[in-house]
Parts: sequence; structure tokens; C-alpha cells
Amino acid sequence: MNYTLATKDTLKAALIEARSRTLSLVEGLSEKQLMGPVLSTVNPLRWEIAHVAYFHEYWVLRHLGGKKPVRADVDELFDSISIPHESRWQLPLPSLHDTFSYMNEVLQTELFQLDQIELKKGKKYFYLLALFHEDMHDEAFTYTRQTLAYPKPGFIKESVPDPSEHPLMPEDIEVAGGNFLLGAERIGEFVFDNEKWAHQVKIAPFKISKFAVSNEEYLEFVEAGGYQNEKYWSKAAWLWRCEKNLKYPLYWRQDSDKRWYVRQFDQWKLLQAKHAVIHISWYEAQAFCKWANRRLPTEAEWEFAAACNPNEQENGITQKRLFPWGNELQNGCANTDSFNMGPNDVDALPAGDSPVGCRQMIGNVWEWTDTTFQPYPGFSPDWYAEYSRPLFGITKVLRGGAWTSRVRMLRNTWRNYYGPDRNDVFAGFRTCAK
Repeated sequence: MNYTLATKDTLKAALIEARSRTLSLVEGLSEKQLMGPVLSTVNPLRWEIAHVAYFHEYWVLRHLGGKKPVRADVDELFDSISIPHESRWQLPLPSLHDTFSYMNEVLQTELFQLDQIELKKGKKYFYLLALFHEDMHDEAFTYTRQTLAYPKPGFIKESVPDPSEHPLMPEDIEVAGGNFLLGAERIGEFVFDNEKWAHQVKIAPFKISKFAVSNEEYLEFVEAGGYQNEKYWSKAAWLWRCEKNLKYPLYWRQDSDKRWYVRQFDQWKLLQAKHAVIHISWYEAQAFCKWANRRLPTEAEWEFAAACNPNEQENGITQKRLFPWGNELQNGCANTDSFNMGPNDVDALPAGDSPVGCRQMIGNVWEWTDTTFQPYPGFSPDWYAEYSRPLFGITKVLRGGAWTSRVRMLRNTWRNYYGPDRNDVFAGFRTCAK
């Protein structure tokens, strides 16, 4: 679905499909697994799936439709803004059967409402907000299953190693730079508030890696003692590494024959050398960069490399694309939507190259940038005011999406953000020459 051209029919199909995906991500889990341990990085899944439906109810049915709550207790149970994280395991949650009934009633009511309204831009906004919120939580459900070492979701196919034996040839792309508009322009029907609005930025010439950092590149850092050498780490990063007692990435291990493995959900798989390294924190990415005498791209450099063709100018402004490969979604350009279990080779999918030649800037792994998450000039929060504003100044910007991300919500201007210590999310990185 092209989010700029959403119709009643495409919205209905997307809402139904998103809910099916949500339910499939908890399918097969026991009551105990659906609650899980109390952790700061995940929610109890039984609570979180109901929260997803509550978000639809709050914005689409109650805010847009003026309807009364479906259940009298929903605000006390599922409002993530008012309910402290650690309290979510102690709430008097409805049974799983009643939870599914609530979720279905909300969905059917919002589909019925969609038939009754005139789908103008302002009304479409709330449907898309709720849809993309569910898509983001579906990614969170997936990393929760990874964090807790649950079996992989049944719909995800096993990744098949690339039989190609050609070596990976890392290379830098020389980007001429220039003036461009960072952020979303005032077209289309939906963007998040932190993308608003496009504003002119001047980019100096720079060199950026054609590919994200691969497992074999990162393994060199590990085997060179990078996790034991404090000189590669900032003070905060070193304290974090020591506290976590990390000697290599979170989901890696080495056997007695010196072979490296990576855990994917509840299974240990041989580390694939050319796959993009994943589940790497900003702290670890920065340490690698210092060891390699490289640096992370700024957020503006990343967007320029993903979206701009320096040869396409209008009034001195370099023109942008919506996606690296063009302005329309196309098959075979990105590893997204959980079609395969994990990242693929960093040099795969050449059809998705950006105008300057960078590969897989959409999908595969979220890419850390050097930029602290801040508002763009003139920022004002949208209806869902808590989406961005509380995280300004304390998180780092990631770009591009991962193998788990829904491609329908991604674009070159889409901003993600996590704390620099988060190594549980589907994040990797690419580097720039100093």
C-alpha cells in the first residue's frame, strides 16, 4: 500500500492484515510466555497486544468517531502513557479469550466506521496513525520473542545462506554533497511529527560505505580484542560494556572449535560472514568506528546518501526520492516485512541501490547515525504528542528500517530512535571515512 494513495479498500485490507500479523506473533506461546519476565526493554505480550487495539480504539473510534469506550476499564489497563512500565505485569488483565474478543470488536467497529465516513485527509490520518503504530509494535513483538529466546513466529521462513562464494568487497561511495531539504515535504497524507518539516541543510562532500557493516568485518574487531580495550570506548560506553560483561555481541557465542554462532530466536545458527551485523548498540558501533578509524554518518548525511542525486538540481537544491530506488514501492529492492528470518548479505539486492550507489538503505538492519534525536526547526507535536517529544535529547537516530519492518511505513525521511545502550533491537550500522 502506498501510504499517499490509501483508499477505503486498501486501508481495510491493511488493517485486517496488520491484526493478523499481530495475532500470529503471539500464536503458539503459553500463558506463562505471554507474560514473561519483568524487563525494562520489553512488555508482557498479553498486555501489549491489547494495548495495540486500545490505540486503535482511542484514536479511531473515540477521538475520530466520538464513540464510548468498548470496555469501561480500558484506560486503566492499556494506556501506555499513564501506566508505568513495571506495573504492566501486575494489572488485572482480562483473560486471553476476552483480550482477543476485545481486539476483534475494536477492529470490526473501526472497519464499519470506515464504511460510514467520507475518507478525507484529516480522517485518514488517524487510521494510518493506528495502522503504523501496530506495525511498530509488531516489530517490538518480534524482538521480544528474540530477547526471551522464544521460538520464531511460524510465518517467518528460515533464512537460506547465499550459496555465492564471491568475496565481499567493501568500498566507499564518494558523495559530492550540496544543499538539500532534510525531512519530509508537505505532500502526501501522513508523516510523523518528528519528520516535519523539510528544511535546507548544506552537506559537505563525504565518503560513505556502500554496504552496512557485515558480520565478518565486525568479527575482526571482536577478535582484535575490541571489547577488552577501553581506548575504543567512551566513558559511558565502557561502563555499560563492563556492567553487561560483554565480550562480543549480545547474541553471539563461540564453540570449542572456534566457530562463531548467532542466536536467532531459540536456535543457534552458524554466523554468516556476509550478513549485516545486527543487535549492535550505538555504543558498540562507535567503538568499532574508533578501532577502524571510521565514523558514523550524521543523520543528514545518511538521508542525502539514501535519497539524493547530486546531478538533479532545482534552484540550487538537490532533489530527493521517497525511497532509495525511486518514488514507488517495488519488489526485490529491500529485505523487509519478515519474509526471511534475519538480515541478508550486505551486498544483496542491487535493485534497491540509492542514486549515489549505497545498497540496502531501506530494510535489512536499522542503521545507527551519529545524531542525537532532536526536533527539526519549528517542530510542534501532532495529536499523539508523546510519540517524539519525550525522547528528544536522550536517544540516538536510526534510519532505514530492518528485516522486520513493514515497508508500507518506511521511506527515506523516516526517523527511528533508541537509547545508545539498546543492543536488543534490530540495529546495525554503516560507516563513513574520517
